[in-house]
Amino acid sequence: MTESKTSEAQKKASKAYYEKNKERALMNNRRTAARTFVRHYATKEDMQNLIEIFNNENPNAK
Repeated sequence: MTESKTSEAQKKASKAYYEKNKERALMNNRRTAARTFVRHYATKEDMQNLIEIFNNENPNAK
């Protein structure tokens, strides 16, 4: 079995941060997943569809 390079103190601190900042951590995870999809898997059709959704349905587009 391999040992983790992360100390117990760091694991505890990370868990505490996540518990204290659930909304922000969830948003960061979603943003990372979206970027990974766009960079590695999305087709041109996917991107056109995503841009259309953003422009028509996302309140942040205005």
